[in-house]
Amino acid sequence: MERILTTVVGSYPLPDWLARAPSQQALLDATRVVIATQEQAGIDLVADGELYRFDVNHPETNGMIEYFVRPMAGVRSDIGFSEWLDYSRSAGMRFRAKPPGVVEGEIGAGTLNLKLPCARAKALATKPLKFTLTGPHMLAKTLHDRHYGSAEKLAHAIADVLAEQVKHLDADVVQLDEANLPGHPDEWKWAAAAINKVLDAVPKKSKAAVHLCFGNYGGQSIQKGTWAKLVEYLNALKVDHIVMETAHRPPDELAVFKDLRKDIGFGLGVVDIKRTEIEKPDDVARAIERAENTLGKGRVKYIHPDCGFWMLPRNVADGKIRALPAGRDLYLGRAT
Repeated sequence: MERILTTVVGSYPLPDWLARAPSQQALLDATRVVIATQEQAGIDLVADGELYRFDVNHPETNGMIEYFVRPMAGVRSDIGFSEWLDYSRSAGMRFRAKPPGVVEGEIGAGTLNLKLPCARAKALATKPLKFTLTGPHMLAKTLHDRHYGSAEKLAHAIADVLAEQVKHLDADVVQLDEANLPGHPDEWKWAAAAINKVLDAVPKKSKAAVHLCFGNYGGQSIQKGTWAKLVEYLNALKVDHIVMETAHRPPDELAVFKDLRKDIGFGLGVVDIKRTEIEKPDDVARAIERAENTLGKGRVKYIHPDCGFWMLPRNVADGKIRALPAGRDLYLGRAT
């Protein structure tokens, strides 16, 4: 096993033919294509592309929110006009005008079933599989709450539901994604407490991971801030490794991660998904070199894109995928 592993964050561009003629068989075929694309490129830890989440009515979020909250008990998807107005005035929700749902009762699993898509992907993969889900902080912050009275209480209720789901996942890595917290670092204590409920439920045979970024809403950064404000949050996580947006960030910000707990593996973003230019292997190798010069040799455990690929054309996403193992091998001195 390489000392630096390659992986993806999760999502993949929706194939045109799946959007035109969606069916369970088409979804299965598309997932097979996504996994095979990564495996043929030499990715060590593959993901299913999150194609099963796609909602034609919410293409800008790739189902990152709606897929998880709409099936939950206690959440109403019909949004009243006054609720729409109240939500649009909420701090931190400027990037979307309409909530994915209104919380009007106690949160429950409802019809949410994450075991099904995880098992489908596991059956198709020949390499280790990562399964991804959205974290409780982001889900709580995007909902319109009319029951719990605080985002913290709502996040803990959502965490309880996700924890029960996670117990039944058969994946080599279970990754939770949080893209709202970097813009609201003052909420880190309760955000960490909520996500740790879910991380604690990850089966012992699996590794737990957390991905953080500054947003990828329509291919744009949404949150403002710095990683320096979230080091305490990162150190509070019960994880094997973290998966961080760093390619789109200032290079000198890497020094922040010197304060990361040594037992937490560091995942380095080396591919910028907000640019359509395909990185060369040398670009990836130099990014790893810069990180290890800053943080120490052996500190980088994974390299990956900054975020998911869902907003990019497939040929661009595929090129960026191929750049990951090629750049890693070049850095390790094994370029062919």
